[in-house]
Amino acid sequence: MNKGEERVDKKNIHRKSVIKLIAITLSIALVGYILFYGITVGVYNIGNIGKSINYGLDLTGGVNVVLEAQSTDADPVTSEKIDSSILTIRQRIDSIGVSEPTITKQGDNRIRVSIPSVSDQEEALNLIGKTAQLEFLGPDDSVILTGKDVIDSKGVMQTDNSGVEKAVVTLKFSEEGTKLFADATQKYQGQIIKIKLDDEVISSPTVNVVITSGEAVIEGMKDIDEAGNLASLIRGGALPVKLEPVEIRTIGPTLGQNSLSESIFAGIIGISLVLIFMLVVYRGLGFLADLALLIYIIIVLTIMTALNVTLTLPGIAGLILTVGMAVDANVIIFSRIQEEARSGKSLLTSIDVGFARAFGTILDSNVTTLIAGFVLFFLGSGSVQGFAVTLILGILVSMFTAIVITKRLIKILVKTGLFNNNAFYGL
Repeated sequence: MNKGEERVDKKNIHRKSVIKLIAITLSIALVGYILFYGITVGVYNIGNIGKSINYGLDLTGGVNVVLEAQSTDADPVTSEKIDSSILTIRQRIDSIGVSEPTITKQGDNRIRVSIPSVSDQEEALNLIGKTAQLEFLGPDDSVILTGKDVIDSKGVMQTDNSGVEKAVVTLKFSEEGTKLFADATQKYQGQIIKIKLDDEVISSPTVNVVITSGEAVIEGMKDIDEAGNLASLIRGGALPVKLEPVEIRTIGPTLGQNSLSESIFAGIIGISLVLIFMLVVYRGLGFLADLALLIYIIIVLTIMTALNVTLTLPGIAGLILTVGMAVDANVIIFSRIQEEARSGKSLLTSIDVGFARAFGTILDSNVTTLIAGFVLFFLGSGSVQGFAVTLILGILVSMFTAIVITKRLIKILVKTGLFNNNAFYGL
């Protein structure tokens, strides 16, 4: 290749790099705008992260339910039964995606459940209020088996003999339940076996064949959501005691009506100061670190929305903390690049060596924090788990943006050939 061809080739590389850098910057601005403000395309509303994220009780309030255990002489209420009921209620709420409920024992026979404001709040309340005492009854109303004999249940779409797809609930019995159900279907062939949930008969199928597989199906569901909710009730098992709701009321944010806006404002101020600091101290490298940081924020918020994470004030604190950790990783990397540049290496070589040497330090510091985050998640509950989730998620994404995205952006900027002065890069 002669010198003329080399110059043409370099110009093409410079031009492509400039186009890439402009495209990346504009893409970040566009995605950020859609994420925070949303756009409407036809009948679809896209974006607006503020309306998509679930917020905890401390930021937006929710619904408070007090359940009272009904005691009888034959079935007295005990502390163990209340504790077991709390575990069952938590399992039911978690099964429909409502995160971070507050469930506490109140006195000797009451349970208080506080649920963050979510779109499926009514279904959650319905699940809490029901006792899920499932029974299979013979034609003479004798009990064949109960919910304790069911080991699994799912809401699925199933095609019947006529080719029509409909929502059903599948049941899988325990070994003892399989035997009881087989004996019952043999005994009651051609007759009806009623399936009763609490005091309501929800299905009355006719026995056509002897069922020995240990599986059954509940039909008559309105849609897949109803089937899924019933399956969640059955999987959760019957509550040890019958619970009656004695209080249901809406509660406001535990930190006040302005807590959410003030928290978001504080976060914006903190992140803005970090962006300005990086730009002033590291100049061109700082500008690229800021772009990577904006990408980090977009990725984290998108993942939180996709995973249906509930954001609480401790969660916001964890998110802002990981922003600082992401910047800290960039500071370590840039310091290494500066050391290599001072030793006389070229800019591209300094970047490669600097990132390689900084990787071990960044990995070690983040792994130790990840361990603490996992401990908080598995041993904590409520808002402590919320903090742990945002911390773990933020650390993983910040490592990716600092090590992969920042490096890629720096190389693209260098290849543009627009800024070959080391001073521009803070070197």
